[in-house]
Parts: sequence; structure tokens; C-alpha cells
Amino acid sequence: MPPFEAPPTAPPAVALLAVQVLVLAKEPVAGRVKTRLCPPLTPHGAAAVATAALEDTLATVRAVPVARRVLVLDGSYPAPGFDLQPQGAGRMDERLGDAFDDAAGRSPLPVLLVGMDTPQLTPALLHQAATALLAHGAVLGLAPDGGWWTLGLQRPDGALLRGVLTSQDDTGARQLDRLLAAGLVPHLLPELRDVDTVADALAAAELAPGSRFAAALADHLAGG
Repeated sequence: MPPFEAPPTAPPAVALLAVQVLVLAKEPVAGRVKTRLCPPLTPHGAAAVATAALEDTLATVRAVPVARRVLVLDGSYPAPGFDLQPQGAGRMDERLGDAFDDAAGRSPLPVLLVGMDTPQLTPALLHQAATALLAHGAVLGLAPDGGWWTLGLQRPDGALLRGVLTSQDDTGARQLDRLLAAGLVPHLLPELRDVDTVADALAAAELAPGSRFAAALADHLAGG
């Protein structure tokens, strides 16, 4: 009789985080994205770098076990595993508010929003953000330029974002004040640097040397 062999054990189930993660993005078309990288990049090179940043971000979100993944898109772009949600019109603060309200209308889950401008975002940090959102009314990740890279609300309400003008050196501080005024004390996440300039891009690539973004940046800075 052959020796007894225990049946293989199934891998442990991964705990699903009851959060919907939104990625706010623009279709990476030459001349419409990352124009502040030109020069030294060409418009085509800037679009290639933006595509790589978006792909890195989508891969990071796929690596975290959240209940729903949404690409909030200006334009069109294939994103397997993501629900597609068109961006609204108007100023960026209005688009952000619409993104939260639209997501809330489709699902009762808390909303965590990130952009396509932080390709150095890791699954571990995104998991930390989603977990913190389940324990706090809001989470906020500020950026060194005065903005913010992520915002999460347990009870999504676009009114908390509308009127907070973006791309200002006090956008993050004003968004924090808006949350505090609404009675929310957000859990603050580590700072991440948005990729706006070549210096930003080089710093992000250094933090994520194996990323698509780093490879695309190096290729196009070298004239690829």
C-alpha cells in the first residue's frame, strides 16, 4: 500500500477590502498629456511616459484586493478589470466631485481616488490607504508641491471637493481644511510626489526603478 499523502491545502483566502478605488486619468494622447516634460521629451515621448505611468498605476490597483476598481477617464483607454466611468466636465475640482458622486451612485462602498501621476505608488501603500479608509471617515495623502495624491471618503460627497481649486500651492491644505470643517479628521498618508516636471519624473523613476515608467522615461530621454 502506498504511503498516505495528505491532500494539498488550498491557498488561504485573501481578505477583500470593501473599498472602491478610482483612478483618475486622461487618455495619453501626444500633445495633450505631460506637456511640461517637453522639452526635453517630444510630445510623442511624453505620451509614452504617460502611458507607462497609467499602466503602472492600473497594475498597482489590480494587485490590491479591493471590491471594485474604476477608471475615471477623459477619453478612451482599455483597462481590463476596471469599470469605466467617464469624467465630468468643467474645472478639475468639479470633475473630482463628479467622480466621487458618480461612484457613490453606482456602489455604496467607500471611495478612494488616486491619479495617474504617481507611478511610484506601491501596492503596499495603496493597501495601507484602503485599510485606513475602513477605519476613518477620510484619508488624505498630500504632495510636496502643495497638492494631494489621494483622497478617500467613507461617505463619498462631491461637495467636499468642489470649490477647492487644484494646481495651487495650497490645494492640499485647503482640502484638509474643507474636510475638517465637515467634521472629518482624515488619516494622513505618506507624501508622494506627482510627476509634473522632468525633475519630478526623475525622482519618481528613482523610487520605482523596475517600473514601466522608469523604462519609458529613460528610453525617451535618450532619444527613443
